[in-house]
Amino acid sequence: MTTHDRRYVIIGNGVAGTTAAENLRKNDPNCSIHLLTNEPYPLYNRVSLPRFLQGVIVEQKVMIRDFAWHEQRNIQLITETFVTDVNTDERVVTTDRGQRLPYDALLVATGGWANPLQCQGVQGCRHIYNFVTLDDTKTIIERMLESRTALAFGGSFISYELCDGFAARKLDTTWLMRGPYWLRNCLDFQGGEVVDNIAKKFGVEVIHGDEIESVVPKNGVPGYVKTKKGREIQTDMIGVGLGITLNTGILTNTPINVRHGVVVNEYLETNVPGVYAAGDIAEFYDMTVNEHHTMGTWDNALAHGRIAAINMAGGHQPYLDVPTYTSPLFDVNIAVVGTAESN
Repeated sequence: MTTHDRRYVIIGNGVAGTTAAENLRKNDPNCSIHLLTNEPYPLYNRVSLPRFLQGVIVEQKVMIRDFAWHEQRNIQLITETFVTDVNTDERVVTTDRGQRLPYDALLVATGGWANPLQCQGVQGCRHIYNFVTLDDTKTIIERMLESRTALAFGGSFISYELCDGFAARKLDTTWLMRGPYWLRNCLDFQGGEVVDNIAKKFGVEVIHGDEIESVVPKNGVPGYVKTKKGREIQTDMIGVGLGITLNTGILTNTPINVRHGVVVNEYLETNVPGVYAAGDIAEFYDMTVNEHHTMGTWDNALAHGRIAAINMAGGHQPYLDVPTYTSPLFDVNIAVVGTAESN
């Protein structure tokens, strides 16, 4: 087998997976590339979802690639598909459609699932939302247009993006979080106060040190929530930002090393030769700080995709970067440089 008939399978068509596919094609016009996703869409810009939520941009502006882009590059995009088996001995990926896709190099770029709200009253209650995907955003917008009040629960980036969206749509917004202040693993107390004041300026009621004990439905939708400290908060909808669980389940029956994420070296290769991981799911060796960690940012996933493609094709280029993250926070910007994790 020559390098011109190599077979690549990429699980996940986010920015890491699609960037890898694009670079593999640029460097090898004759290889086969299968790009798998459980979503119905080609690559879209998850960073733009908050602006879509706020009504600042339309759905078309969120899309980055279309189906024609893949066809023009002979990248086989397979949508609405789940991987049911990864056989690293035979080097074959099997899907829920019965497809068996052999590979010479495999990239796992599956990201994670949003953690759902789990408490009394949730089951059977509509209009409780996670905010990760394009479909999440579209359903939240539909509900916002018929609502007066909204509750965001959590101390994550997702939760403040929900608050920003609710406030931009002129909903009476409450922000509830368990911790003493927002993003407590990155900010200090004074930084948390700054965020509180920004949110309050936009009419958001901020509540710390409390959490949802139960949702009290009314006709199958939220009526109000009860908190563990005895508050009752009226709300027409609930947005949840409680982090993600990395989607490593497809590797359960493989010898691939999984801890929090899929463990890879500085070349983004796992302990199984020919299998790579990129993006949120990669627990990569960071040469800057000499330790493994995950990094759930768009820029990191983009760079991972590019480096993974080089190494999947036989290169030997390490991933070396200083992690950064910037995001609009109501009418200001917040930036994080480095891992910024408290111990």
